Amino acid sequence: MRKLALDELNRLSVDDFKTAEKFPYCLILDDIRSLNNVGSVFRTADAFRAETLYLCGITGQPPHRDITKTAIGATESVSWTYRPHVVDLIEQLRADGWIIVAIEQAEGSTSLADFRPETNKRYAFVFGNEVTGVADPVVQTADVVVEIPQFGTKHSLNISVTAGIVCWDFLQKMTKT
Repeated sequence: MRKLALDELNRLSVDDFKTAEKFPYCLILDDIRSLNNVGSVFRTADAFRAETLYLCGITGQPPHRDITKTAIGATESVSWTYRPHVVDLIEQLRADGWIIVAIEQAEGSTSLADFRPETNKRYAFVFGNEVTGVADPVVQTADVVVEIPQFGTKHSLNISVTAGIVCWDFLQKMTKT
């Protein structure tokens, strides 16, 4: 076994990525304080070919040195939009047929292990502030609230780690034959 060289990874060019078919989901970052977290989620959205990334509230936007450094080019490939009010965005997405999924620890939440996305539907995954989580109005109006089971003392994952887990899990479930 040997490590693959960069030219053996068959990566898409930015132009090819932009025209490639995306998976039926988007990511919504609401009030994310850390610009490094934002950049990391850009990389995740690129790696798992999300339709788009929405940046809401106080979430930082490109171009910014800290986002660019962490995203290592994904701000150029991933489609993104800034929206000041997450609830307005959610209402629009829902009207367009998206299923709204808040990623949060909440009463009545569904374990990620039990979450079963349906084919031919589009999903909007909402991630909240690093300290306060997904805003209550979003949790209350989400179609489903999904929680990642945790077994340590912190019961908290970094937003970028959480996004990676959710995207990977979603694609695994959507691409199973």
